[in-house]
Amino acid sequence: MNRRRNHAAFRSKRGTTRRGFFALAGAVAAGPAAVFAGEPSGRRAATASPAADGPRIGVIGCRYQGSVIAAKAKAHGRVIALADVDQAVRDLSAIDSKVAAQVQLAPAEIYADVATADRHVDYRRLLDDTRVDVILIGTPDHWHTKMLIDAVKAGKDVYCEKPLTLTIDEGKEIRKAVHDSGRIVQVGSWQRSDSRFRTAVEMVRAGRIGKLEKVDVALGKNQVGGPFTKQPLPPGLDWDLWQGQTPDVPYIPERCHFNFRWWQAYSGGDLTDWGAHHVDIARWAINAEPVEIDGKAEYPTICDGYDVPITYSVRYRFANGVEMTVGDSGRNGIMFTGSDGRIFVNRGNLSGNPVEGLKERPLPRESFGLYDFDNRSRPERAGKIDAIVNHMGNFFDCVAARRQPIADVESGHRSVSVCHLGNISCRLGRPLKWDPAAERFVGDAEADAMLSRPQRKGFEVRA
Repeated sequence: MNRRRNHAAFRSKRGTTRRGFFALAGAVAAGPAAVFAGEPSGRRAATASPAADGPRIGVIGCRYQGSVIAAKAKAHGRVIALADVDQAVRDLSAIDSKVAAQVQLAPAEIYADVATADRHVDYRRLLDDTRVDVILIGTPDHWHTKMLIDAVKAGKDVYCEKPLTLTIDEGKEIRKAVHDSGRIVQVGSWQRSDSRFRTAVEMVRAGRIGKLEKVDVALGKNQVGGPFTKQPLPPGLDWDLWQGQTPDVPYIPERCHFNFRWWQAYSGGDLTDWGAHHVDIARWAINAEPVEIDGKAEYPTICDGYDVPITYSVRYRFANGVEMTVGDSGRNGIMFTGSDGRIFVNRGNLSGNPVEGLKERPLPRESFGLYDFDNRSRPERAGKIDAIVNHMGNFFDCVAARRQPIADVESGHRSVSVCHLGNISCRLGRPLKWDPAAERFVGDAEADAMLSRPQRKGFEVRA
C-alpha cells in the first residue's frame, strides 16, 4: 500500500492529527513486522511507541466496560476525550470498582490525558472533535447502533461493545453505514480472540470431531425482580439522553447501569448478553445461518419489574443441517457434538477426547484458517482481560492496515441476529422460518414487524 493511498483511506472525514496519522502510515509502509508489533504477556502490554504517536481515542460510556476497553486501548494510543450521561461517571467517582482490579489501572490513570473540557454529556460533541481518530463504545445495548453509525459518518474508526444491535434491522443500517464510510469497526466479541474458543472452533472446522451434528449452548438464568419504585432523578444523570430511542418512562434505578439488560426496552436478557458471546462462537463453528427457529419462554407479569423471560429455550436448524439449542439451564458454555466426538468450551475450560488428542496430533496455530489477517507473533491469551489485549491489538492492527478485523460488523450483526430470532420466536410463542439471504421471515408479516421497533423522535437510527 503506498503512502498516498493509505493516507486517503485512514484520513478522517473531519480530519485527524498529522502526527497520529503518519505514525500509523509509517507502520503500514514498513510492512507486517511493523504493523504486527508483538505484545508481552504481562498485564501492561507495550508497543514501540505507545500513547504519544498513536491514534487519539474517545470513549463513549465509561462506567464499566467502556473503561475496561479504554485501559487496553492505551497501549495503542492516547485517550483524550470521554462522554457519559452520568456526571458521577464523568468525574470518575462512579466508575465500577471492578475496573481497577481487573485492568490494574485506576480510572485516573486510564483517563489521565482527558482534560475537564473533554468530558462530554452528549457523545455528539465528542464526535465533533477533529483530534479524535478512534471511538470506543461501552454503553448499554440500545445505544450501540446509533452511536456507531454517527461515529463512522463522522470519519472515526470504532470498537463497539457487544451485542452489536437492539434489533435485526439495526444491523442492516450498520452494514450500510460502515460500507459507505469505509471505516474499520471491531465488535467487542473478545471470545474470538481467546485461545480456548478459537481452538475449539478451528478443531470443529478442521473435522477433529467428524461431521458437526449438534451444538448445545447454555447461557444462564435471567434476573427476576420487581416491582421497583419510581424515584427522583439523581443529580447529574441525563435520563432523557440515557433512554435514547426507547420509550420515555419515569426513572427507576434498576433500569439503569448494569441492570438495563433485564428490560426488553434496552436489551434482550442473557439471550443477547451472553448469547452475543457464546452463540457467536457457535455460529463461527457451524459456518452457516439458521433457517428454522423454535423458542419457548415464560415471562414475568410484574409491573415495573424486569420483563425478560424467567425461563427460555430455543431450538435452531441451520441451512447445513446442524441443530443448535440455546437455553438457560446446564453448565455455562458450548458443547459441540460430531460424528466422531465432542468438545466442550467455556471461559475456564476446553475439554473432550479430541482436545486430548492434540497432544499427539497438534493443530499448529499456523494452520488456523478462521481469519486471514492475524498477528501470529502475538502470544495466545485466554480469559476476559487478557483476551481483550489481543482483541484490541487486532483492532488497531486493522486500523493501521485498513483491513477487516476478526469480529467485523457482518459477523457481529449475523450472530446477534440469531439471538434476536430466538427472542422473537419466544415472544410469539411459535416456530418461525427464516430466509437468511433476504433477512426476512418466510410468509410471516407478524414476525417481520418485530425486526425493528418504534424509535423516539430525535433518536432515530438511520444510516
